[in-house]
Amino acid sequence: MIFDYTLVLLIPALLLSLFAQWKVKSTFQKFSEVPSRAGISGAGAAKKLAKRENVPVSIEQGRGFLSDHYNPKNNSLMLSPDVYQGRSISSLGVAAHELGHAIQKKEGYWPMYIRSGLVPVASFGSQLSMLLFFGGLIMGYQELLYAGIVLFSAAVLFTLVTLPVEFDASKRAMNLLQKHSVISGKEVKKVRAVLRAAALTYVAAAIMAVAQLLRLIFLARSTE
Repeated sequence: MIFDYTLVLLIPALLLSLFAQWKVKSTFQKFSEVPSRAGISGAGAAKKLAKRENVPVSIEQGRGFLSDHYNPKNNSLMLSPDVYQGRSISSLGVAAHELGHAIQKKEGYWPMYIRSGLVPVASFGSQLSMLLFFGGLIMGYQELLYAGIVLFSAAVLFTLVTLPVEFDASKRAMNLLQKHSVISGKEVKKVRAVLRAAALTYVAAAIMAVAQLLRLIFLARSTE
């Protein structure tokens, strides 16, 4: 009964996550069919903006759908084929967003450095926390329960810190695209729709993480 009760906490977050996944895919696909006025590819736009802003970054084509990301270790943008080669509104928005992360590093945007520092801790915590927690739950060791909660909290903190980093990257993307006339005034709303849909996935991930943390806390307290 305890497990059934606490799982209710995850239902709203799960529904939001499913909606966010549908929203980002459908929005990307919708505007990937809308050619940009500039007629430039995502890779071309990223290279142009990087040059204009004097950002030292390599731009490469990766694999997979919406697998786009920025690697701060080697200062590279890895753009998915649809974004790298595409000449659509979606391609420009996503490519500029990833370049926004490179500019964050160049300008010393501190939340980005905090997130980068949390990566190993969050990765370790998310993997070991559940093992400790449910091991403690089964064996009746409160110490293990709370050790698991503390470790999982690091993963939750990572998702929360990710929010301002991603929002800021999208804001920078919009400013860059307009500043350097890569998009027209009529295209602003469309690009913003793509970036907002992508941002929703990070919001959903943060809410899911917080909901899971609350569930673990309720489970731990129910055993006292």
